[in-house]
Amino acid sequence: MIILAVFRSRSHSLDYLERLHRYGVDATTAPTPKEAKIGCGLCVRFDSRVFTRARAILKTGKYSSFKGFYKMEFLAGKVSVTPYKPPV
Repeated sequence: MIILAVFRSRSHSLDYLERLHRYGVDATTAPTPKEAKIGCGLCVRFDSRVFTRARAILKTGKYSSFKGFYKMEFLAGKVSVTPYKPPV
């Protein structure tokens, strides 16, 4: 599963991507899917297996424009983007 970190600011998206790379997390930027209905048009995308680490790294920055984490899945040939609620 793919996780998207959605921001309202392009500069925050790019800063977060750079911070993830510094901590060894494989991530990329991608256009924010219209299904998320929010954001600056640029989100940070990474695999759900590194979510715990990515969330901890997010807390090390001051990202006032952070909207939330979303999961992106492909269901029946369509993209589904919904808020991500990690298992407890």
